[in-house]
Amino acid sequence: MFTGIITDIGTVRTLEHRGDLRARIGTGYDTGGIDIGASICCDGVCLTAVALGPGWFDVDISAETVSRTNIGSWTEGQRINLERALKVGDELGGHIVSGHVDGVAELVKMEDEGDSTRLSFRAPDPLARFIAPKGSIALNGTSLTVNEVDGVTFGVNVIPHTKEVTTWGGVAVGDAINLEIDTLARYVARLQEWGG
Repeated sequence: MFTGIITDIGTVRTLEHRGDLRARIGTGYDTGGIDIGASICCDGVCLTAVALGPGWFDVDISAETVSRTNIGSWTEGQRINLERALKVGDELGGHIVSGHVDGVAELVKMEDEGDSTRLSFRAPDPLARFIAPKGSIALNGTSLTVNEVDGVTFGVNVIPHTKEVTTWGGVAVGDAINLEIDTLARYVARLQEWGG
């Protein structure tokens, strides 16, 4: 489990197709404190560290994961948001994030509002019903608050601090963004289906 509070910006160092996709991620984390098999959220996708070295870790990414996320568009040198898994006693500063991406949203509009930036996204049709104003959403692994919803389009504001400590300062209209809906919204919708 994760919180959606990004703790490092990693860099995709290498991508290698070998049955699955193997990616080497450069990081500022002390990799001496990461175990093989540890979960690390990479741009919102929970991946498993399969090899480690000074300043890097490797992950294997299945074809299923590539097909459901923006990982297929990763390039060497690309910067990605990273978060280590929660430990008992850690502060829960964002919201509960599983790292299981539900779909890919498209960034359709960017507009500066003071020092902040308002970002508008188009969600996949089946996921739009789970997105509500003032609800939480994870986008590229970042816990954000939904401002408004209009059909399949929704907006968030990104403050200067968030742009500095994540990859949100470098996004562009047309970017594909990993989207994970709030777990609570998923269960509320399921209860409604059952008439609960």
